[in-house]
Amino acid sequence: MTPLSRKGFAGPPGFQRRAAGNPEDMSPRYRNGANQAGTVIAVVADVMALILGLWILMYLLDANPGNALVQFVHDTATWLAGWSRDLFTFDKAWARVVAGYGLAAVVYLFVGHAIANRIQRH
Repeated sequence: MTPLSRKGFAGPPGFQRRAAGNPEDMSPRYRNGANQAGTVIAVVADVMALILGLWILMYLLDANPGNALVQFVHDTATWLAGWSRDLFTFDKAWARVVAGYGLAAVVYLFVGHAIANRIQRH
């Protein structure tokens, strides 16, 4: 009689069960490398979105523009959202900031995590 494995019947002696696409069956070298690359991309996307969100919050709360941290966050957010910053022409300045910088944050999150998931799957 053959012993039971943790996934059920182990099969005849000498039989090794291999499921297609099972991450346990992949070489650890490739799996870990893909996970690390995907994780790095996801973290970079999260940090970019965090900076953009932080600038939106600072703008809405009327943060002191003379403060070094506020200047750094504003300069970085302006650079990150350069492609979407003046995309919308709302009458209210706060709406332009939320829409322009917010769109960039959402795109970075969506695209960054989509790329990270794609890398981790392959």
